[in-house]
Amino acid sequence: MEISCAFPTTLESHEHIALAEELGYQRAWLYDTPQQSPDVWMMLALAAERTERIGLGPGVLVPSLRHPMVNAAATASLVALAPDRVVVAFGTGFTGRRAMGYRAIPWAFMDRYIRAYRGLLRGETVEWEGARMRMLHPSGHAAPRPVEVPISIAALGPKGAAVARELGDGLYITLALPEFAKEFPWVSYLFWGTVLEDDEDPSSERVRAAGGPGLALAYHGAYEFGSPLDDLPGGTEWRAVVERALAPVGIGMTFATGLSLARGTEHEILSWSITSAATLIFAFTEIHPILLLVTGAALLLTMGS
Repeated sequence: MEISCAFPTTLESHEHIALAEELGYQRAWLYDTPQQSPDVWMMLALAAERTERIGLGPGVLVPSLRHPMVNAAATASLVALAPDRVVVAFGTGFTGRRAMGYRAIPWAFMDRYIRAYRGLLRGETVEWEGARMRMLHPSGHAAPRPVEVPISIAALGPKGAAVARELGDGLYITLALPEFAKEFPWVSYLFWGTVLEDDEDPSSERVRAAGGPGLALAYHGAYEFGSPLDDLPGGTEWRAVVERALAPVGIGMTFATGLSLARGTEHEILSWSITSAATLIFAFTEIHPILLLVTGAALLLTMGS
């Protein structure tokens, strides 16, 4: 077993990674979260200049944030700065996309992306978005092709596992270790916590500061992936706060949708009233919206017959 470390990307990441090398860590990963962090490749390049041994890699890249050529060029550049030390991990966007209001990318897109990315690093001509392209970097602009780097894939379910088996060299896992992880010779398991001093209180300010961010991620993961939040300490209260904060957005969308529907109906006061009433009922009751749609459609059809 090898002990590595992972950091939220900051302007001081190169300093953190230099210290990790002094402490004997095998590898350092930096998160790819552009909505809240500096560019991951820039910080890894600074770390390459500050270190000599420690492995370096983004963990994890979100494909939709950059064109395959951009990530291929960045990878080849980092390999030139830190030969034989670079690894790359890809994920569907657990934080990197969700924090910008997007859902995770489909695994079919991930499959196509990694094939194009690998092809570019091998020096092949690939097709992406209807165009054919290849890396044209001359000597001194990037590592010479072919550029071989291990690729780790963050997968938790069967679709991700299938892509990892075919295109990956290993798994990058957070939150829970899936059963299929046993199939891979290389698994990076991201685990958060801290080491208690002798007789240290687990509720101390230091422990809360060191271990708190990882615990917060457990709630985030449970909420996103449908795990039972009630099993976590204070999970019920945490969900209530989140959903209360989201309620104005949901109600606003409901009213906007209802208004659009009302304006799209016949310009009869009864049709307009039925649609508007359904919107109000949906906003302020727990009646399932599908039931309201079916009832409203039946009423409108009855009126039109």
